Amino acid sequence: MGYRTLRECVKDLLATRQMIRIDVPVDPDLEAAEIQRRVFRAGGPALYFASVRGSRFPMVSNLFGTMERIRYIFRDTLDQLSKLVSLGLDPSDWLRRPRLFLKVPWWGWKAWPKVVSGGPCLKHEIRLQQLPKVRSWPNDGGAYITLPIVYTEDPTQPGFAHSNLGMYRIQITGGKYDPECEVGLHYQIHRGIGIHHARAIEAKQKLRVNVFVGGAPAMTVAAVMPLPEGMSELFFAGLLGGHRIPMIRRKGELPIYAEADFVLTGYIEPKKLLPEGPFGDHLGYYSLVHDFPVMHVEHVYHRPNPIWPFTVVGRPPQEDSMFAQLIHELVGPVIPKAIPGVRAVHAVDAAGVHPLLLAIGSERYTPYDERKRPQELLTLANALLGHGQLSLTKYLFIVAGEDNPDLDVHDVDDFFRHVLERVDWRRDVHFQTCTTVDTLDYTGGALNQGSKVTIAAVGKPRRTLPVALDSRIKIPEDLGFSDPRVMLPGILVIQGPPYRRNEKGEDESIRQFCARYSRHDAVNLFPLIVIVDDSEFAARTLNNFLWTTFTRSDPAGDIHGIEEFVSKKHWGCHGSLVIDARAKPEHPPPLVEDPEVVRRVEALAAPSKPLHGII
Repeated sequence: MGYRTLRECVKDLLATRQMIRIDVPVDPDLEAAEIQRRVFRAGGPALYFASVRGSRFPMVSNLFGTMERIRYIFRDTLDQLSKLVSLGLDPSDWLRRPRLFLKVPWWGWKAWPKVVSGGPCLKHEIRLQQLPKVRSWPNDGGAYITLPIVYTEDPTQPGFAHSNLGMYRIQITGGKYDPECEVGLHYQIHRGIGIHHARAIEAKQKLRVNVFVGGAPAMTVAAVMPLPEGMSELFFAGLLGGHRIPMIRRKGELPIYAEADFVLTGYIEPKKLLPEGPFGDHLGYYSLVHDFPVMHVEHVYHRPNPIWPFTVVGRPPQEDSMFAQLIHELVGPVIPKAIPGVRAVHAVDAAGVHPLLLAIGSERYTPYDERKRPQELLTLANALLGHGQLSLTKYLFIVAGEDNPDLDVHDVDDFFRHVLERVDWRRDVHFQTCTTVDTLDYTGGALNQGSKVTIAAVGKPRRTLPVALDSRIKIPEDLGFSDPRVMLPGILVIQGPPYRRNEKGEDESIRQFCARYSRHDAVNLFPLIVIVDDSEFAARTLNNFLWTTFTRSDPAGDIHGIEEFVSKKHWGCHGSLVIDARAKPEHPPPLVEDPEVVRRVEALAAPSKPLHGII
């Protein structure tokens, strides 16, 4: 009933041929990560690296690389857990469907951690520098722990009930850290550890931190789950794993996960910060060097015969995309219960998750009024932008389910068609400026700063969307614009000149572009125009378009329009909406693989080599 250790899971996946063993020596510096990326891209098996250069510990990756494998790993618990998550948000389910929850008391028993006096995780102690040093991308600032399970407790209310498990990247080499006892702890905005850290700073005390690596796969998944308010990740791990999580509790110490493969114990000084990064992140760029908290490491332990798990993030999809799918399956269905009127949401992975959210809601405020305009949709949009990690959304497109009951929020191209047929750019664009965004998103010009936009569309179609270029459309080539391409019905992608700021810090080319047209020009047949650096690349695939458009633009700074105006503080435009999705000077560079490493990994696909027939 669920794996209690990582080795149990590895043995089972090897026995069922869902994992392959790689016995040739593999370098943890770039090479292991390149293998992981290539195998994931091919939909391949989990990977067991038996021989790791510079380390005596084997490694495993791609454990969660397919939804089929995730469902297999948690085959005994996923259905029950889905029901319990639903119950946690809507207690009235007890009354409506009591037979469905007859086993809840037993599940509750599994959820509560089991206090133990000791465990295998403390069997051996090593130095920090003896850990495997996995580096994923050529310009990463050092080696990182990429699947850490970071445990903290509220210093004002200690105990399991007020604990937090989170997955925050941990830099173990490079930077200005003392290599024997310091690591960088990068946690993003809107994370549970931040609340604990703030309370420790207020109390002028150290925040105790334990980092677990490995153990039951359920602990890893629990650390990435954006759980509803009041549901502990530690309890969630017990439910997902099908057993009580054993936690070593010793007087005066933070609890330690007994079955972890590796454990780092220590603390964060109240206000000590050191530069962390750069690091290839899940948006497909390098997050740059910034000051982040430092964990002082007091002890590093490992269990007998431990395994070091790791993952690689980068431009989606990657293995963490599978986590996002699992999160949607478990938590997505309860959003309508948390926000009545919301029917479905989809954080688009290809756009980096937080940059783009699609939503279907209800529009019931004035059913007697045939002059449809967004009303309830805007209320729902505000609720979504205030709900957990959905608050990090940058672009929110929301439509009324009544207008098309068959619309699927996961059918992205059809969703955009629905929006663009109905949207009125004069009234339907609503900005939030000078606000918080995803820590990894630099489009706002500074860390954790940027803007948001809600685009709400309701009613009957207003226009027929073109699917090909009209000969009447003239592109201002004298301004440096060229190579127009139709991406989707109603969406025109145009290559623009390189982004350049003038002495006022502004790039005038987009405004000059918009000024060339009036609302009556044929270019307005396309309600959405996106200006990019490479239109062939952006229009080549839907994923390229989504990634380019929504990871390279800040709504307040990069949304323009033909015949734009401001009336009573409301922005709108009479013609096409224009998004400037060119790279800006402050944007971090995109991730590019090392050609030599790629060559070495491709050699492993030759006949008789371990990756033959896989990549």
